[in-house]
Amino acid sequence: MTKTTDTRRPRAGSGILRTALRRNRAAMLWGTVLMGLYQAGETAFPIALGLIVEHTMQGERSLGALAVSIGALALIITTVSLSWRFGMRILQKANTTEAHRWRVQVAACGLQPVARDVDLKSGEILTIATEDADQTADIIEVVPLLVSSLVAVVVAAVALGLADLRLGALVIVGTVAILSILSVMSRRIGASTKEQQARVARAGAKVADLITGLRPLHGFGGNHAAFRSYRKVSAEAKHQSITVAKVNGVYAGTALALNAVLAAAVTLTAGWLAFEGQITIGELVMAVGLAQFIIEPLKMFSEMPKYVMIARASAERMELVLSAPPVATPGEARPAAGGDLDVDGVAYGTLRKLRFTVAAGEFVAIAVYQPRAAADLASVLALRVPPESYEGVVRVSGQELPALSVEAVREHLLVNPYDGEIFAGTLRSNIDPSGTSGMVPEAVEASMLTDVVALHREGLDHGVRDRGANLSGGQRQRLSLARALAADTDVLVLHDPTTAVDAVTEQLIARNVAKLRRGRTTLVLTSSPALLDAADRVLVLDDGVITAEDTHRNLLATDEEYCAAVAR
Repeated sequence: MTKTTDTRRPRAGSGILRTALRRNRAAMLWGTVLMGLYQAGETAFPIALGLIVEHTMQGERSLGALAVSIGALALIITTVSLSWRFGMRILQKANTTEAHRWRVQVAACGLQPVARDVDLKSGEILTIATEDADQTADIIEVVPLLVSSLVAVVVAAVALGLADLRLGALVIVGTVAILSILSVMSRRIGASTKEQQARVARAGAKVADLITGLRPLHGFGGNHAAFRSYRKVSAEAKHQSITVAKVNGVYAGTALALNAVLAAAVTLTAGWLAFEGQITIGELVMAVGLAQFIIEPLKMFSEMPKYVMIARASAERMELVLSAPPVATPGEARPAAGGDLDVDGVAYGTLRKLRFTVAAGEFVAIAVYQPRAAADLASVLALRVPPESYEGVVRVSGQELPALSVEAVREHLLVNPYDGEIFAGTLRSNIDPSGTSGMVPEAVEASMLTDVVALHREGLDHGVRDRGANLSGGQRQRLSLARALAADTDVLVLHDPTTAVDAVTEQLIARNVAKLRRGRTTLVLTSSPALLDAADRVLVLDDGVITAEDTHRNLLATDEEYCAAVAR
């Protein structure tokens, strides 16, 4: 048991950071060289000014010397400009590419047919796949900038040390002291940022849930309670963001103050040494220039620990998704075409040893008295529940579901949920996402989506907004049904496909679906009299078990409870 627990525990984010660094070695190498050249050029500028002043003070005044000085400064400026331009171009391209790789990888894990065992909502996974992926990829820029800043500090320390060892030692000791202080503060930033990212992600997930369920919430007056719940989550995220901003502010202020103190110390020390005659005027000019310049690389150098901690916090959140094991481990077998569906002794949620069989080519409806039971059954058939979490067996074409590959199950068995998602695009892309179905016209007609198509000049190419925002509830439901029918799978399970349409349309849909699916195995979980009447036979699911079986009309005539439950 202990071994299993260790296997499932997410690894630290350092593994992700190492992977990012390893596969961008070439870009980081060239970026480091160019950014190091940039920092060296920046450092060389005050050194060159000091040398020019020194030679001038020694009486070397001529047009040739002036031309050489101007040429040297121009060369330094050109080097600084070009090295920064191309160095940052290389690093930012690598950063963007690496962020894209992680976004795709996290999204692939979140969209796998078998869900991963991770305690995160879809909104949180979206945040991880965007913000955290970007912040993790920032390590590609952080390391070269860290090295180039170190180059600037070392060059400045060596140059000042050549003028006077005390100046060089002051820079080195001051830099070590500053980094020691800031590294301690950066740990607090990492912990605070990680908590902020988690709270913001939870707030995002809450928004996604609210948008999805806004209409039902309005229906029973639960919208105010839901908004209060979101306000609480959002306030927690805001307070944590303020905390992070305060910590970052203290960090930035401390870094700036320490850098300024070091620059002032170098300047004052150089002035004292010049006053004592221990360094020349040219060396004083160089020291003052370097003291002013060194603030920028020191600032960058001192901020690097903060960015490293943020990148690591984001990497650890990504690892929550990437290292999570799948809910179930699918097999590799494939079912035979056109088979039956057998549910044998399934106990899960509200289901109690449920048993029934849908023969190949049969159209069966299940009248479910408790809506939760329909949802539980649909979850089991859709592979959203791992096999070890329920008792009993589900067979497709005589083979148990766990033995089949997910791809094979999806090709053979389709479970269409009652709340099927509608995506931004067109009517056609929602009905046939892969663009390979030959059943689109028939599916449109069977689902009674023809009136929606006829309403718009573009027909099936009419634009659909995200989540079908420009469609009514009934239109969205019929669009989802059309998509399920267009897939033309051997076994189709429909969960309440007509709850949002009127009675007349429902009658037409029921007859059309029965006609279109003739010869194909079809199971409908519903309380719709029209669909129950169109079925070859009806199973009554009450209290988790099948309690009756007959045609819809015979059950209406002989079963009072059934009549009361489904008659409208």
